[in-house]
Amino acid sequence: MIKQKHGIDVDPHKNIAICCGQSEAFAAAVFATINLRDEVLLFDPAYETYGACITMAGGVPVYVPLDPPHWTLNLELFVGSFTSRTKAIVVNSPHNPTGKVFTTDELAAIAQVCCDKDCLAITDEVYEYITFDLAKHISLASFPGMAERTIITSSLSKTYSVTGWRVGWAIASTPIASAIKNIHVKLTDSAPAPFQEAALIALRSSPSFFEHLKTEYEERRDTIVKILREAGFKVHFKPQGSFFVFAELPEHCVLPDVDFVAELIKKAGVAAVPGCGFFHESRVLRKGISSDSLVSGEMPKPYQNYEKRYVRFAFCKSSATLEAAAQKLNQFVITNEHEEPH
Repeated sequence: MIKQKHGIDVDPHKNIAICCGQSEAFAAAVFATINLRDEVLLFDPAYETYGACITMAGGVPVYVPLDPPHWTLNLELFVGSFTSRTKAIVVNSPHNPTGKVFTTDELAAIAQVCCDKDCLAITDEVYEYITFDLAKHISLASFPGMAERTIITSSLSKTYSVTGWRVGWAIASTPIASAIKNIHVKLTDSAPAPFQEAALIALRSSPSFFEHLKTEYEERRDTIVKILREAGFKVHFKPQGSFFVFAELPEHCVLPDVDFVAELIKKAGVAAVPGCGFFHESRVLRKGISSDSLVSGEMPKPYQNYEKRYVRFAFCKSSATLEAAAQKLNQFVITNEHEEPH
């Protein structure tokens, strides 16, 4: 599958480490490669476990903001975030929480910088088969010079809706894959053997399975975007992949994201995730911005005032559940849009 989809030659005995889900594969990859005070660049907003793994390994997570509202790569800011201590970058595409799929041009630029800086890349590609419209997932490892310096992590969980099976993998050069296997043995020993047997069958699914998967999720994506817009949310960016929508709160909503989500759960029974959990401290913008901004304590545009205005909704639900949520959400927004935060 790797050769067919990404054009990468992989020896299953030398280049693949089977782990307990993508989460462990990512952790083992970080523990195998990151040493004390090594810096690792992450694109912000970022899934929360990445930074935690880097910190536990003794490394330093450095967050490079994507430009809202379409979450585009700011190449100047990215390049300016490298230091002599930068060891690796993390690329998650399709992206959680925004649903962004990095473009070919963005990935080519990232790959070129990695080669120029002699930097490793750790990718999270768990949503690789869930892309919409004309967006297409391309692995960073497929670009010139990147196969030997990229660690791909992925799993069965999202594609086959088996998040509880905990079967994932890391794909890397032989020395790195060997190190990941050694870490994996110390962490969890082995992934569940019966589920690995089932995985062999799942991974041989016909192309029609993946087409059906995309079609189903694309319909749900369109449904939830319509629901949120009708409820007054600002969906500036229609997800290109994954099964999340990262929506800005309605314009007249005075509640910050955490308070809004708490009220939404309590009063409407609808769950979402506050966006602030995916954003990180402004001090990480230490490179690529003017010293005047740093001295004044002000964030340069477009990095102002949005960290507490976003919430993430998941649409990996049935149509009936989405419609029920729509009714509750509309009523909640109508009755709460002018309430003051508690």
